[in-house]
Amino acid sequence: MSISRSMTKTIGIDRPCEEVFAFLADPANWPKWAVVNVRSIEPSDDPDWWHMSTPLGPARLGLRPNAEFGILDHDYVDDTASWRVPARVVPNGDGTEFMITFHQPPSLGDSVFKEQTDLVDTELATLKKILESGPAEVTA
Repeated sequence: MSISRSMTKTIGIDRPCEEVFAFLADPANWPKWAVVNVRSIEPSDDPDWWHMSTPLGPARLGLRPNAEFGILDHDYVDDTASWRVPARVVPNGDGTEFMITFHQPPSLGDSVFKEQTDLVDTELATLKKILESGPAEVTA
């Protein structure tokens, strides 16, 4: 048994937890904030999966939201790999903390894993900007 390398990213967002969760729980919103990894997304015939266009080609996203516990775990599947990404939305005063953990797949080298997880900082900053800019942006 071995433990894979992992990286957890977190960002504070000055919006109520329910609003942050609702925005993130809708995969149609992901191209708005996951600007590095998701070019476009559309529902599939299976309501649990979405088709995505990514910089690496086509992929699928399976999101398993649970509002009661702030769970936004999701599965990512492409032609070369698949992995589960744990994510949480938790209250922090009047705002929210969004946390997302990445486990390094065995097929991904250390330098590529670091490069990819560093790019997530851009996405989290974009998410924060969108959600803190007002209700019109959140529901758009």
